[in-house]
Amino acid sequence: MITSEQSAEIQISNTSLEDWDRIVQLFDGVIEHQGKSSYRVWESIDWDALREDIEKQLHYKITVNGQISCIFNVQYSDPLLWGEKENNDAIYLHRIVIDLAFKGQKQFAKVLEWAKQDALQRGLKFVRLDTWADNAKIIDYYNSYGFIPVGHYQTSDSAELPIQNRNLYGILLEISL
Repeated sequence: MITSEQSAEIQISNTSLEDWDRIVQLFDGVIEHQGKSSYRVWESIDWDALREDIEKQLHYKITVNGQISCIFNVQYSDPLLWGEKENNDAIYLHRIVIDLAFKGQKQFAKVLEWAKQDALQRGLKFVRLDTWADNAKIIDYYNSYGFIPVGHYQTSDSAELPIQNRNLYGILLEISL
């Protein structure tokens, strides 16, 4: 575990294709870890969609002393999962992956604080995310940060959705700003 964050240089910035190998390594590590921990995991990742998000500057990284500790995606519209709740008034967090070496160091708190600031600067009302409806542990984790459940969804096998979002039963969570 990497410690002594008090004196660490922490930065949140866009990822680039130069980060690709590290991004893949982080996804692979988390998927393997979650599988061993009997958590519901992504069965696969839509790498093409991820590359597109990087190119559109919708994919971010947290670096601690130059080392990537966390990656995440944002969207500013998510009608496929949020349906009629989608009113162009939220930032949506997706595919949050934390390097296991930084586990317990509140990387998600940094993501959330950044998302809140970004949303406020854009005049948005909510920070939203979704997860598997049957994963009580992750739902409780998000609840501990102030997210409240606002609905459920069932995705189809639509090619419009990234591979990892197909045929899922999920829960919608949000924080009002």
